[in-house]
Amino acid sequence: MLHNNTTNKNPEAVYMQRCLQLAANGRISCSPNPMVGALLVHQNTIIGEGWHHRAGEAHAEPKAIRAVKNQELLKESTLYVNLEPCSHFGKTPPCTDLIIEKKIPRVVIACQDPFPDVCGQGIAKLNAAGIKVEVGLEAEAARYLNKSFFCFHKKKRPYITLKWAQTADGYSDFIRQPGDGQKALLISSAYSQLLVHKLRAESDAILVGSRTALLDNPQLTLRHWPGRHPLRVVLDRKNSLQKDLLLLSDKFPCLIFTLNYSKTVGNKEWLALSRHRMSNELEEMLAVLYSRNIHSLLVEGGSTLQKAFLDAGLWDEIQVETWHTSIGRGHKALHIPEDQLKECHISGRVLSSENRSITHYLRKG
Repeated sequence: MLHNNTTNKNPEAVYMQRCLQLAANGRISCSPNPMVGALLVHQNTIIGEGWHHRAGEAHAEPKAIRAVKNQELLKESTLYVNLEPCSHFGKTPPCTDLIIEKKIPRVVIACQDPFPDVCGQGIAKLNAAGIKVEVGLEAEAARYLNKSFFCFHKKKRPYITLKWAQTADGYSDFIRQPGDGQKALLISSAYSQLLVHKLRAESDAILVGSRTALLDNPQLTLRHWPGRHPLRVVLDRKNSLQKDLLLLSDKFPCLIFTLNYSKTVGNKEWLALSRHRMSNELEEMLAVLYSRNIHSLLVEGGSTLQKAFLDAGLWDEIQVETWHTSIGRGHKALHIPEDQLKECHISGRVLSSENRSITHYLRKG
């Protein structure tokens, strides 16, 4: 379908926003590759669109190019793409080679690719071929869309999201002990649980501590949202988990970090950490996950584990669901350090009918 945007006051920004919209279609499916959308514009009309579906398949730029019915128009068109086109051979040929072959005269890019095999080389190759390249349109939005990809390559660790629920008076749960039969405080609603599973689907791995595993016996799988299951990860320093827990007895992979035990049984792996201070343990776990190409980590564990991440400054985003009801007692929810905050956004309207809201916190840097 052709889209005409001549009436818009800033069509270039609209075209790049459309790239981001297309790219977001791969939010669940394309990791560990970045989300990329591309479109071609000829005389203020979009003549081709494409987005990257999953690793190993065609990139967004070739899909957009091949969607153009009259290929002669490419010589008079502008290509918009939210991430620098690749210039190396991976599972697919370089996108820059196809752009040069088709003699596309102008390419507008939101931001440079942080991946070392690209990282400016695609832009340089296009420039060397005489193609006019412009970089920076909607750059902040483009970096946020691929925040996990940028974090992985720049910080050499997964993008870390802490997630918890709390009451209006700041409690996260009743005070419970393993074996006392006390059930967890049910703060989330059916709809907010749906959003939790969506967040899981968007994450490469999900982490809890041994206390959460023992008290709640969670599955940590996707049941209310389509997509692939995240890798389940447990920090179990004393190797205390019973083998009949769902995490250890079901058919899905699980990685358990301990201090003194290493073993692999089927798709369950126990891995001993070499350090003993909590911050170092977290760093070592993150290094292992980085080595296994895990780009995003969702921490759903209890307050002790989440506080360790907060204290170590190892977090990028926090999502807090607030149930606007007071209970007067229990475990106090964590305090988010204000000096580390970049911004926050409250999604109150979505859950207002259920007396709940979700607040998103972003960390500086």
